[in-house]
Amino acid sequence: MLQVNPKMLPRLAEIEKDLILRRKRAEEEQWLGEIEGIDMTPTFVRTKQADAARLAQRSPVALGMPTTRPRSE
Repeated sequence: MLQVNPKMLPRLAEIEKDLILRRKRAEEEQWLGEIEGIDMTPTFVRTKQADAARLAQRSPVALGMPTTRPRSE
């Protein structure tokens, strides 16, 4: 599963806004199939926004510098 970079949150908001406008146009034009497809997409966008926001709150984990172990013979 792909993770969204938290820096992309503004872009996801843009996509959501565009979906709302596309749905409005589809209603005006009575494009029923388009409306059905658009109705599913905002849920996915909101899920990605929540995931990205959660990632943004995490702090990096220090793993330390790797070392080599002496050989045992």
